[in-house]
Amino acid sequence: MYKIYGAILISFLIVVFLTPYVKKLAIRLKAVDVPKSARKIHHTTMPRMGGLAIFIAFVFCVVIFIPLRKEVIGLLLGSTFIVAMGILDDIKELSSKVKLAGQVVAAVILYASGVKIEWLTSPFGGMLYMGHFSFFLTVFWIVGITNTINFIDGLDGLASGVSSIISFTILVIAIRDGNHAVALMMAAVMGGTLGFLPYNFNPAKIFMGDTGSLFLGYILAGVSVMGAYKNATILLTFSIFALGLPIFDTAFAIIRRFVHGKPIMEADRGHMHHRLLDMGFSQRQAVVILYLISASFGVIAILLDYLDQSRVWTMIASGLFLIFVIIIIYVLIAKNTKKYEMDADK
Repeated sequence: MYKIYGAILISFLIVVFLTPYVKKLAIRLKAVDVPKSARKIHHTTMPRMGGLAIFIAFVFCVVIFIPLRKEVIGLLLGSTFIVAMGILDDIKELSSKVKLAGQVVAAVILYASGVKIEWLTSPFGGMLYMGHFSFFLTVFWIVGITNTINFIDGLDGLASGVSSIISFTILVIAIRDGNHAVALMMAAVMGGTLGFLPYNFNPAKIFMGDTGSLFLGYILAGVSVMGAYKNATILLTFSIFALGLPIFDTAFAIIRRFVHGKPIMEADRGHMHHRLLDMGFSQRQAVVILYLISASFGVIAILLDYLDQSRVWTMIASGLFLIFVIIIIYVLIAKNTKKYEMDADK
């Protein structure tokens, strides 16, 4: 356990120390967020690319604490690629097609290193070997989860705080399941995102940008299929519940854009955090509400693990999850009929 505590502390201190310097670098490189549309919450130019500090802290902790086996090297190479793309996007704003292609490449790097979903196990019994479909399922999962964090990065401290909660959830489950590599990686992510929060919580001094949101989504996607997480019972229950908030928000963003005939990767002002603001909550209040929702998903994931993957309890938890989704749809969507303008700027 001392390594886990060490990874949290070291990652936290590195990010706290590096972020002011990353902020200066972002301003020098003109990696700044300029509000151009109504969907922007801020009205002043803000430096982004803050996720670079989190990435550096993560790599340092991984190299120090974890044996560099093939899967870990693949994760480091893929995350380096995704961060490089994020930096370019924070500076020049890449098109959605280019970003999607880059995410696919990063997912293929992970797959080639052995991080793949090979078996699908239903919570209700039965097991299926995926064979060649493993490639498509793995790439789909990694790209999908990578974008979930990117999509919710719309309020000060939201993506970093939710990522902290998710990483803590997976950390607890990984410790119980004896997956020390995953636990250490999640400790590094947790420490880094917590270290970034003082600079990113409202009022923010710097944004993590796509450099941070894509990196965090990619890491969470990768570790969710590493080691014990290759078993799809865990993938389809623990991971989905742990990542419940961003998965839910992303799913409805895709549905919303499809219904309106808009590109799936095109940004809009219909995310849950936008809806909360339109309902009269302040930025801080909206973020805290979403923290609590994310933490609730995390508690369910941990309880499922402690209940030894009981089918009965899995069905009960799934039912509660469905009820929760219906309530959220009613409160944040059905009661709010305002038309949201689509805007390609993020």
